[in-house]
Amino acid sequence: MRLGLQVPNFTWPNGQSQLGRTFGEIAERADKAGLYSFWVMDHFFQIGSVGPAENEMLEGWSALAFAAGKTSRIKLGTMVTGVTYRYPGILVKTVTTLDVLSEGRAYLGIGAAWNEAEHVGLGVPFPPLAERFERLEETLQIVHQMWSGDEKPYNGKYYHLARLLNSPRPVQRPHPPILIGGSGERKTLRLVAQYGDACNLFARLGKEALQHKLDVLREHCEALGRPYEQIEKTTLNSVKLTRDGRDGSTTPAALVDFYADEASIGIDQGIFSLQNVTDPDVFDLLASEVIPQVDRIAVAGR
Repeated sequence: MRLGLQVPNFTWPNGQSQLGRTFGEIAERADKAGLYSFWVMDHFFQIGSVGPAENEMLEGWSALAFAAGKTSRIKLGTMVTGVTYRYPGILVKTVTTLDVLSEGRAYLGIGAAWNEAEHVGLGVPFPPLAERFERLEETLQIVHQMWSGDEKPYNGKYYHLARLLNSPRPVQRPHPPILIGGSGERKTLRLVAQYGDACNLFARLGKEALQHKLDVLREHCEALGRPYEQIEKTTLNSVKLTRDGRDGSTTPAALVDFYADEASIGIDQGIFSLQNVTDPDVFDLLASEVIPQVDRIAVAGR
């Protein structure tokens, strides 16, 4: 099993003047500790579950480009880009650029978008949910076509592209993995089965509900003739990791047990944010007491 780190919060004790240095150090420590992947949210305002909208929020893709320059091995992705934020062809160019400059370490995390306040605040159109899902499907079609090298025009209901030129091509073959965020059973998981390389589900759903979502994904795969095993199954969680579990925090052993339980139902990668991410000692715990043990956990069905 693999582990990844999400960094959703940029409001840290040492203040905004040190934001770039701190973020760079976190990326370096994650890379050195042996984590498989490194993720940032793609939001323009901070989201309510993390903090006030006014809190610091870095733009996702340029933050990942900065992190790429600080690291050498770790995968890099957004958790996740809202389909409304960027024109599809420009998004493909952005992800391709990250993949090329990082020597093949990009993920494309994408979803239907939900945060109306940041759309209205910054003048980004926010269509109804049904339209956002239609745009998401068209965007996924454009992504696949551009990454296949097919330059012929694309004419959808919402997007019209005259030439899908994408040079240079991405380093990863056949393309950077596409992670589609969300757990909607009728639309989202069907899009994962048809277009995605990975799904992302909230760990807080619990084992029984996660198993149900995976069963639905399997059914979509069977209906489309897609091997279920081709899709990477990931979860998203938030923890405070300490050596002794003080103040209700999580110990390394408890975190290993948690991910062993997820692996037993077929979760391939556990992605989590660290509530004490600015503490260098937490990465020592990950490197010595968590990652080596989780690396040895067999994923059911693999």
